[in-house]
Amino acid sequence: MPELQRLRPDHAPALLAFEQENRTYFAESIPDRGDAYFTDFDARLTALLTEQAAGLCHFHLLVAPDGEVLGRFNLVDVADGSADLGFRMAEKATRRGLATATVLHLCTLAATEYGLTTLRAAAALDNTASRTVLTRTGFVPTGEKVQLSERPGLGYVRNLRSVGPEDGAR
Repeated sequence: MPELQRLRPDHAPALLAFEQENRTYFAESIPDRGDAYFTDFDARLTALLTEQAAGLCHFHLLVAPDGEVLGRFNLVDVADGSADLGFRMAEKATRRGLATATVLHLCTLAATEYGLTTLRAAAALDNTASRTVLTRTGFVPTGEKVQLSERPGLGYVRNLRSVGPEDGAR
């Protein structure tokens, strides 16, 4: 069973492989990271870990028993009890309910471990998979229209005040 793990330096090789193997797949629904992301991967990972240590962000990986990264689930811009949720799944790990289960689990962590009360998210209108995960996990559209790299999208929000340990067990 895959496990949600907080990002660590030793995840670097598996995380890089995840991003490289799924680059074309990701570009179909979210903005491409560009070549510089891969060239400067180690420096970028160090910067992320520094932000995490400062409490500004909480980065997580969904890791298979063999150590392969199946997904990324990030809480960024943590401030005043809220954060923005972002996630991406490996193509081969989609359509199995893993993203939904992991977002539910992350909502519990956000409330119980990180003391957050609200999560925000955004998804492109044509990204049906992400929008479905958000609505299945209790996020509601805010009515806010957003632009995600020139693609129209919607903002979402989830109140975490009533989240308990049982919510992450679904």
